[in-house]
Amino acid sequence: MKIAVIGAGPVGTALAEGWRAAGHEVILGSRSPEQADTQLKAAALGCAVMTIAEAAAAGDVIALTVPWGAVAETANSLGALHGKVLLDCTNPVTVANGRLGIDQPDGVSGGERVAALIPTARVVKAMNQVGFEMMHRARDLPVPPVMFVAGDDDAARAVALRLVGDLGFEGLDAGGIVQARHLEHFAMVWINQALVRGLGRAWAFAAVRAAGGQP
Repeated sequence: MKIAVIGAGPVGTALAEGWRAAGHEVILGSRSPEQADTQLKAAALGCAVMTIAEAAAAGDVIALTVPWGAVAETANSLGALHGKVLLDCTNPVTVANGRLGIDQPDGVSGGERVAALIPTARVVKAMNQVGFEMMHRARDLPVPPVMFVAGDDDAARAVALRLVGDLGFEGLDAGGIVQARHLEHFAMVWINQALVRGLGRAWAFAAVRAAGGQP
């Protein structure tokens, strides 16, 4: 599968590395593909690097990995996506009074807002529930870590489940995009434990089943 990773920051490069290792063709999409550091990242990953619009046009699937503050501008740069699957890997993280939080005005998630901004895509919230350090290292853990996906299109969720599985995660279907409201708060639990409570960043959530339990 050809995956356009939009954003060449830590999340984008971690996902690109993981999907390349799983055998996918990856294109990095950047606002400044000509910059030396972006070119170096792409070369190290073995990826082509293009403008955001070029990468989105070339990819079968698009992974949105830019910081939340750049989402609206990036959405305007993607072009018409004609029903392509878009994985929203972002979290609408804010800082108020020195505290991290999630920006969900009127309870509406970032994932739902991404879907509204990019109506020509089939948006699935995924790969937002763990730090970038573990996104390409899931197989280093003693059990597969869990990754929930949420989107309104059944076929798009199936694609997302396959791709998170290719990274070594156990993908679980959370249902429609409205469930992104919960998944973004779930991400905040990881952030709180990793950054505030001292657990560090080298861990992930897992779904551990009782022996003899129902599948």
